[in-house]
Amino acid sequence: MNKIFAYASSCLLAVASSGAVLAAEPEQCQKPRIGVVGWTDVVATTAVTKVLLEHLGYQPTENVASQQIIFAGMKKKQVDFFLGYWNPLMTETITPFVKANDVKLLQVNLDGAMATLAVPSYASEGGLKTFADIAKFKDKLKGKIYGIESGTGANTKIQKMIDSNQFGLGDFKLIESSESGMMAAVKRAVKRNEWIVFFGWAPHPMNIQVDMNYLTGSDDALGANDGAATVETVVRPGYVEQCPNVGQLLSNMTFDVKQESAMMQPIMDRQKPEDVAEQWLKDHPEDMQKWLAGVSTFDGKDALATLQAKLAN
Repeated sequence: MNKIFAYASSCLLAVASSGAVLAAEPEQCQKPRIGVVGWTDVVATTAVTKVLLEHLGYQPTENVASQQIIFAGMKKKQVDFFLGYWNPLMTETITPFVKANDVKLLQVNLDGAMATLAVPSYASEGGLKTFADIAKFKDKLKGKIYGIESGTGANTKIQKMIDSNQFGLGDFKLIESSESGMMAAVKRAVKRNEWIVFFGWAPHPMNIQVDMNYLTGSDDALGANDGAATVETVVRPGYVEQCPNVGQLLSNMTFDVKQESAMMQPIMDRQKPEDVAEQWLKDHPEDMQKWLAGVSTFDGKDALATLQAKLAN
């Protein structure tokens, strides 16, 4: 806890010496509407942002939906921002909205991400190392590729590979499920030492929970560079200009793979995302200082000092 006080004191000194003047946010900005997809990484980063906003005097609400519905909600001015645009997996979905100026890309909030097909390490050791190898082991895989929820960019791209018989996958079937449903299938297969090919990504605790390897040789089927990805923050046009304080917070909200994976683990262990976020802020005052730089409370008070006081209770 002393670390929190030290960081708060340093920030207060910096504000005082700079002569910065804090201003209250416009009243219509007090209730930010956040789009959320049910992926643990997005749930985690959204929870941290939501908890920060609540402590700053805002009243954020979450709209849990598919990516298509979230982008459409921004178009209709029903959703203000979304921290979970996985590029390039969602690029096909978001592009029409970007071109029509219905959504705006604010910034990359996570670099160094990964998203492509994966297998347990024993399957890789058995010869399943590349996308071209999948069809060779159709029987061992029971002709199935495990994806996540229907309508996602990942599933769309996997289905496209199947429909076009790319890599000889024409006879395979995509098994659509939730993130948790897919991971249950993976863990069940690993327990039985059965072969399975599934959609994997990092950051995610799956990289710790399962001894796994990502396939190579994707020919950009799931994105360039064998699944290299970024995650970006998306806002509705005009939102940052209307609500500059929230906009500053969103601009500060950047993460790394290790950080997000650590946040995700307790959430997957069924802890409430908001409780995990609250504990993270208490345990990592250096992150809190970075995220609150140049940010005030809704009514114009110093953000870091306010958070320090609230988290000390």
